[in-house]
Amino acid sequence: MQWKNRTFCWFLPTQHSDHECQSQGVRSCRECLAAGPHCAWCAEENFLEVGQHIWERCDTPRALLRRGCPFDRLEDPREQRRQRQHKQVTQLQPQSVLLHLRPGEPQSFEVKFRRVEDYPIDLYYLMDLSFSMEDDLSNVKKLGADLMEEMRNTTSDFRMGFGAFVDKTVMPYISTAKDMLRNPCKRTEPWPCAPPFTYHHVLSLTANGSLFTEQVGRQRISGNLDSPEGGLDALMQAATCEEQIGWRNVTRLLVFSTDAGFHFAGDGKLGGIVLPNDGKCHLHKNVYTRGNSQDYPSVAHVAEILRQKNIQIIFAVTEEVTHLYEGLTSIFPKCAVGMLSNNSHNILQIIVEAYNALTSEVAMENSKLPPGYHISYTSHCKDRKPRHSEQGRNFNVSITAPLCMTASQRPPSVIIKPQGYSEEVEVLLSPICECSCQKDVVPRSPSCSHGNGTLECGTCRCKEGRVGTLCECNQAESGKAIDSYLCRRDNATEVCSGHGECVCGKCVCHKSSKKPNHAYYGQFCECTDFSCDQYRGLQCGGHGRCVCGVCICLPEFRGRACECPLSLGSCLSQDEQICAGRGDCHCGTCMCHDNRFQGPTCELCPSCPGVCTLHRYYGRSRALTSSVSQECPSGPNVILITAVLSASVVVLGVALLLLWKLLTSIHDRREFARFQRELERRRWNRVSPAQINPSVIACQSEDVQ
Repeated sequence: MQWKNRTFCWFLPTQHSDHECQSQGVRSCRECLAAGPHCAWCAEENFLEVGQHIWERCDTPRALLRRGCPFDRLEDPREQRRQRQHKQVTQLQPQSVLLHLRPGEPQSFEVKFRRVEDYPIDLYYLMDLSFSMEDDLSNVKKLGADLMEEMRNTTSDFRMGFGAFVDKTVMPYISTAKDMLRNPCKRTEPWPCAPPFTYHHVLSLTANGSLFTEQVGRQRISGNLDSPEGGLDALMQAATCEEQIGWRNVTRLLVFSTDAGFHFAGDGKLGGIVLPNDGKCHLHKNVYTRGNSQDYPSVAHVAEILRQKNIQIIFAVTEEVTHLYEGLTSIFPKCAVGMLSNNSHNILQIIVEAYNALTSEVAMENSKLPPGYHISYTSHCKDRKPRHSEQGRNFNVSITAPLCMTASQRPPSVIIKPQGYSEEVEVLLSPICECSCQKDVVPRSPSCSHGNGTLECGTCRCKEGRVGTLCECNQAESGKAIDSYLCRRDNATEVCSGHGECVCGKCVCHKSSKKPNHAYYGQFCECTDFSCDQYRGLQCGGHGRCVCGVCICLPEFRGRACECPLSLGSCLSQDEQICAGRGDCHCGTCMCHDNRFQGPTCELCPSCPGVCTLHRYYGRSRALTSSVSQECPSGPNVILITAVLSASVVVLGVALLLLWKLLTSIHDRREFARFQRELERRRWNRVSPAQINPSVIACQSEDVQ
């Protein structure tokens, strides 16, 4: 349906103290509602315990819900008013759009998304009950009342449910021994473990937080053998079994809590399961019945089902597997990942933060486009900066249509919707392929050579066998030599200058085969608007237009390529003279009379005397008539400077040469002395025994004695 302009008042849930409802002495629901604007009545039959007063049924809505009153048994006029408004409002504008598209031309429209305050929320908690999650279960049992109270800050219409999973009940995922099937943990204290199961739906969505606490409190931990769990099996059933879960057409959240990875399509072969998952609901008495006969679903299959069911996922997982589930964020339509503590004590914080993150931005998606169509998004976020993506709150959607289709094809359509929400925009695509003047067709019009054609949109559409602008020629006779002679320019050999064909003695010109946008025209197709002279790479210098090969210049320019400006502005020198009075301006450039002067305005003269030279001459002339005279400083002595620099270089070179000579001499003397010592040592080692003095030996012997 079309979006209608309406004005809505958005009611934010207001926090009130539990003491604002003075209900003492109230005996009926009517008296309770009259007791104060913040009073509500609990109509649940078993709400009060023995000994409690009737007036205790009357309190603020928050206090009654905290005490266990089911949400659907709460009589609150403010809530009933909000529910009536929810039935009237929509979050997406518009609801339907009809686009008349011209092929190849993009057509744009704006889509606005506004999240309604106090919008209903359904939350389903799906938990891994394998043995490693035992310490987490105790904290989840306390979650019901706390989460119900926390979400009251966001919405007054909140429901929650619970489901659990382990894995397929065949080898090698679990032990199939009889005692292990009864108690996979092999313990009896404090209580035995529950038999293994694939997926068990425990509690349908309800507004009764006490019932959630009661049902979850009855759950026991189970066990399996391998580390990955059957979480994808459970996700598929929780998404497809809408009636059993109790999903409404509101915001749908699914919390997936585990400390392990997951099996996916193909892993079932390990247990002899080869039948693919069919993506359908198979719950019987709240138990998944095809776990041992169908394989695990693929990640892409689960993502597609979640997209179809508008379910947003919150992965509450431990640190060891966080990276694994973060990888799913690029595949699943809309999901968030929170790091779970070892005993899940922070699960409430994860849910609240993830919900805020999921609702802070909106991502648009669309159904499959018809062949040839193209769609793009430009989003306008809170910072008011446009972004070319699907993220944001206000979107500019642009759709481009392909070439026209046959008339028998029905107009296509596309659905645009925000991820995780059920509302959608239906866009009807109507290509503009017909002209409005076609409805005034005149068959056998007298204007077309006495009925030889149909007059359509001002032109003649000739019947078979007739040709010409007005269908005046017989096609069989139009190719004779007399007709082609009329299409030759100055007895040229080519018909229509080679750029057309002769029809009824007239040239019908073609377009260029290399450049389709270059057309030929003229009596003999001799003209084209793309063959004029160029200047600086531009046809007609960019200062005119080409007409049949000749440049028609703008009034300010002239020349074959419109290269000459008539303005003298580019020839004015600094003293506002044309070419400084030393030349003529031609096509915006100065032509200097004196060859000594150069530059764009004849002001540069490299060979002319310097300024100081001229001033010195003028200064000497004035000295003859005045006692005060300004002399230019004398220039530097170039010869002296050159001589000093040359002498300095020579002296420095000689000094360096002498220093090098001194160092090498010292080094050579040291090396020669070392050589002498080595030579003496070798000579001593070569002395023979016969050369030893006998008297020396005798003296040594006597010393020994």
